[in-house]
Amino acid sequence: MTRRARAAAFASREQAGKELAQLLSGESFERPVVLALPRGGVPVGLEIARTLRAPLDLVMVRKIGVPDQPELAAAAIVDGDQHDIVLNEEVMALAHVDLADLETTIQRELVEIARRRDIYLRGRAAIPIEGRTAIVVDDGIATGTTLKVAIKALKKRHPKEIIVATPVAPADTVETLRDLVDKVFCISQPSPFIAIGLHYLDFHPLSDSEVIEALAKSPPDVPDTQASVTSPGTSNGGLPH
Repeated sequence: MTRRARAAAFASREQAGKELAQLLSGESFERPVVLALPRGGVPVGLEIARTLRAPLDLVMVRKIGVPDQPELAAAAIVDGDQHDIVLNEEVMALAHVDLADLETTIQRELVEIARRRDIYLRGRAAIPIEGRTAIVVDDGIATGTTLKVAIKALKKRHPKEIIVATPVAPADTVETLRDLVDKVFCISQPSPFIAIGLHYLDFHPLSDSEVIEALAKSPPDVPDTQASVTSPGTSNGGLPH
């Protein structure tokens, strides 16, 4: 992993994605799939997908709040070919709720996930990751809470390995993620860490149309005849698990 204290910002998410792609380009991955957290992770993920000649898909996480306390997360749903529900058992116990109490909210969020996937991917099924390298990408990570939920759900889908790639994150968050995945690639770990947007010259809110356009430019999935993909470049190893 490269650790950089940088005063200068990334020019854009696209530039940050190109830098990350260079870090990943010398690695050997098993039929990699790039999984971007929308919206901000999509243009970053596109640059990685292009370099690795890997398909780009989305991983969307929706919070399930406690009834009457919607900001208190009792669970989360992660989308995919089959959705995964990750429970926060501690919160559920404190709030005295069980899965049945969350059913109404779960169904509402499933509808929202389906709506977003239809908008972004026009109903395309999630790309399977079993036995493959799942590269989870965002444009920056602060606490890592949402990403941790996604990782927990992705593990249920039996990828060969899970890689996290992000342009910027605080060092303590990176250290925490090391224990959850196989490798972490992070370009900048500033201290103090204030906000992701401060590390970009252009950090505009992405529109749905920009997400759709980026996904349309991503490489297609390859048939299961190629055992692994090694992209040309110099290896810059990630953080070992």
